[in-house]
Amino acid sequence: MKQDFFIYIVMDNLSKLLSTVFLAVIIIIIAFGVGFWYGQSKVVCQVCPPEDLDFSLFWETWKTLQDKYVDKTAIDVKGLIYGAISGMVDSLNDPYTVFLEPEDAKKFVEDVKGTFEGVGMEVDVKDNQLQVVAPLEGTPAQKAGLRAGDKIMAVDGKSTADITVEEAVSWIRGPKGTEVVLTVFREEWGKDKEVKIIRAMIDIPSLKLEIRDDNIAYLRFYQFSEVASYDFKEAAANILNSDADRIILDLRNNPGGYLDIAQDLAGWFLEKGQTVVIEDFGKDQEPYSYLSQGNSKLLSYPVVILINKGSASASEILAGALRDNRGIKLIGETSFGKGSVQELAELSDGSSLKVTVAKWLTPKGELITDKGLEPDIMVEMTDKDYEESRDPQLDKAVEIIKEMN
Repeated sequence: MKQDFFIYIVMDNLSKLLSTVFLAVIIIIIAFGVGFWYGQSKVVCQVCPPEDLDFSLFWETWKTLQDKYVDKTAIDVKGLIYGAISGMVDSLNDPYTVFLEPEDAKKFVEDVKGTFEGVGMEVDVKDNQLQVVAPLEGTPAQKAGLRAGDKIMAVDGKSTADITVEEAVSWIRGPKGTEVVLTVFREEWGKDKEVKIIRAMIDIPSLKLEIRDDNIAYLRFYQFSEVASYDFKEAAANILNSDADRIILDLRNNPGGYLDIAQDLAGWFLEKGQTVVIEDFGKDQEPYSYLSQGNSKLLSYPVVILINKGSASASEILAGALRDNRGIKLIGETSFGKGSVQELAELSDGSSLKVTVAKWLTPKGELITDKGLEPDIMVEMTDKDYEESRDPQLDKAVEIIKEMN
């Protein structure tokens, strides 16, 4: 009996010990799971830097500012972070790669989608100077006499030195009915002049078609907006149903727009499958060719193209595609040279990074960026031409196309 009792005691104690161990293991597993879940929910670094990247200098500077800057109330933590990011992006010296704070990012998206209030011109930074790419048709900027290539030295007295395009747009834009004063330099003037402009609601047409008495279809594109393809289908139908037997395609002061619009338009003038433009991503990735996909219904028409300093981006792509594939002559002045591709990356707090991801090449491999397209026939416009409403560029286009079969 004693032996049986001893075995019972031992077995009972062993059972209690095993139960305790089992319970402890369960508690450890639960604690680990809760800790892992809590840790995951508190992750700060969504995109962590490479292990060999040393940020010690950044944090050393940060701490020194926090400890020693005289006015502690002036230290805005978010402002410091945004400033650091902007400085990193600016160090690339690419005017098209820009960090946008949340409010600027919101405005940028609104601009792409529709109408806006302002003066109605495309601006850009070229050779470290803010300048007019193109005043848009029928806008206050055009009516005030601004031209492609005009340099904007100041906005309301504030210097535009080292300004980004986004900053310039925010300075120039404003509610309709309000005034903005631009300090403008033009080569012909030899000095700065102040140009006062009253802002308005800006709504730009995509194109204008005129069937001339000499059977020339004069087609002017103002921009490659979302509705340009639809408007062009109607214009193309009018050309095909008219007595017009040749086309002047006017891309002057066309700052561009959507690539797919340029690709769609090219398809009317090219054979299906011909290269419209090449997207060059650099050494780490194969280039990508955008091909014409249209119906080629205007392929048989003789065409000449008008370009000037205000022809940029998608309008340069269309001009380059028709020149390289069909030998279509370009008449006017060297185009702007906006041949890089930007993507808008949305960041976690509502800010965005507009970043250059590639460069455009014409079908024959010619780089557009900073060079532009050289016209086959150079014809410049003078101050007197503008003052007297003469258009020697269009006159030359008419002369050339009448000689074509």
